Amino acid sequence: MPGTIRSVSLVWVVLLVCLSSRRTSVGAAPICTNGQVGCHVLSLDNLFDRVIQHSARMHGISSDLHSEFEQYFLPSKNQIGRVGRICHTSTIITPNGKENAQRMAREQLTEVILKLLIAWRDPLWHFHQSISHHHDFNNFSSNKALEMNDMVHELRQGVEKVAEKMQVLGIISNSVTSLASPDVLLPSDSADWRLMKDYDLLYCFRRDSNKVQNFLKILKCRIVPDHGC
Repeated sequence: MPGTIRSVSLVWVVLLVCLSSRRTSVGAAPICTNGQVGCHVLSLDNLFDRVIQHSARMHGISSDLHSEFEQYFLPSKNQIGRVGRICHTSTIITPNGKENAQRMAREQLTEVILKLLIAWRDPLWHFHQSISHHHDFNNFSSNKALEMNDMVHELRQGVEKVAEKMQVLGIISNSVTSLASPDVLLPSDSADWRLMKDYDLLYCFRRDSNKVQNFLKILKCRIVPDHGC
C-alpha cells in the first residue's frame, strides 16, 4: 500500500511540475504552464480541473478517515462532529458562503486557498506520526494519513501552477508570486494545532479541505465559466 500511495503522488508531481532537465520517454513530456522546451502546455481550464479533482480526492480521504476515527475511538459519542470546535486555521479569514467567495477578488481567493494548504503542512505530518503509534488501529488508516500529508503538498504545488498561469494570462496580478513563501502565510498562532486532539485535528482538516475544494470550483467558474460550471 505505501508503494502504491507514493507512486500516485509521484504521478501527480510529474503532471504538474515542468522538469525540462529530466529525460522522458516519447509522448510523456512533463506538463508546464508557459511552454518551456520539452513541456506539454495545459490550458488554464485543464489545470483547474486537475487541482479540483485532486482536492476532491483529498477531501474524500479525510472524510473516510474521519468516519473511521469516530467509529474506532468514539463508538458511543459523536464528539468528533460536535459544533464549536476551534481550529488552528481559524485566524485565516475565509469567505462565509458561496456569494461572499464569488465577490472576493481573485488574488484574495487564491491567497486564501494557499494559506489553508500551507497551514496544514506540519499538522498532517505529525498526525500521521501520532496515528502510527496506535498499534490497534489498522495500517490502512495510517497510510491514509500519510497520503493526505502528501496530497496537501502536491495540491499546493498545483494551485501555485494555476496562479502562475493566471499571472501569465494577465488574470491576476504578479503580487500573488509572494504567496510561495510558507513562512509569510502561516497564521501567527500556527503552533496551536499541537494542543489539539487527533480527532479534533482531523475534523478541522476535513472542514478546511472542503473549503479548498469549494473555493477552487468558485475560482474556476469565475475565470472560465463556460467549462463545467
